[in-house]
Amino acid sequence: MEHLQDTITLHNGVKMPWFGLGLSGAEDGPEAANAVKTAIVHGYRSFDTAALYGNETGVGQGIREGLNETGLAREDLFITSKVWNSDLGYESALAAFEKSLKKLGLDYLDLYLIHWPVEGKFKDAWRALETLYKEGRVKAIGVSNFHIHHLEELLKDAEIKPMVDQVEYHPFLTQKDLHEFCKSQGIQLEAWSPLMQGELLEEPLLVEIASKLEKTVAQVILRWDLQNGVVTIPKSTKEFRIIQNSQIFDFELTDDDMERISALNENRRVGPDPDNFDF
Repeated sequence: MEHLQDTITLHNGVKMPWFGLGLSGAEDGPEAANAVKTAIVHGYRSFDTAALYGNETGVGQGIREGLNETGLAREDLFITSKVWNSDLGYESALAAFEKSLKKLGLDYLDLYLIHWPVEGKFKDAWRALETLYKEGRVKAIGVSNFHIHHLEELLKDAEIKPMVDQVEYHPFLTQKDLHEFCKSQGIQLEAWSPLMQGELLEEPLLVEIASKLEKTVAQVILRWDLQNGVVTIPKSTKEFRIIQNSQIFDFELTDDDMERISALNENRRVGPDPDNFDF
């Protein structure tokens, strides 16, 4: 991984950028649109939104503006969205996909995910995602916030194995067992909230390593993600932070630094536990 546009090849042959922009919390309209356009101009190619975020229209606007400004083609970008919990039936997931696609102003998605593993519902939604995949409406399909047992349950009946599992992942929550399981299944792990919503930015060990490397703590954490083989999508709407977060391809963490950072794990979450959520 030497460049912002470097990719990992998913198990179905689709190339997914290692690094992208997360858009949770970006307000629909100018804020989301400007963040996406700015990121495209500064070399980002991957963008992650969701029906729940309520900003797919703004994200779509930013995509169009970014492509116009750079002369890039739609095929140069990798766009992800997610189906929300209330739409996890077969027909309702298909309808939710069409709604997301219309808001984004696109005719296909690169990746579509089940947002949360709602028991008794996610298998019907997965059949819908398989249908969309077979029809070529989406290039890759996957899940978000799935533990090992959720994945095992899904795999019992799935025709198509998920390509991605997007989960909370950072130095205080390394999810080692899940990561190993995903690797054994050829499922790519992707990190949401890689900076733990800022809670890690004053962690002494990370401050020490960042100071030694003349990098920010955020850059050190994001580099740790990549060197662990985890796709990462930090979120920001500020231009300087969007640029700064992506400046992680000109240095490497040593094996010792990697191990010390991983040893910070406390199995501590900022989001809900996928075994205990109520929405």
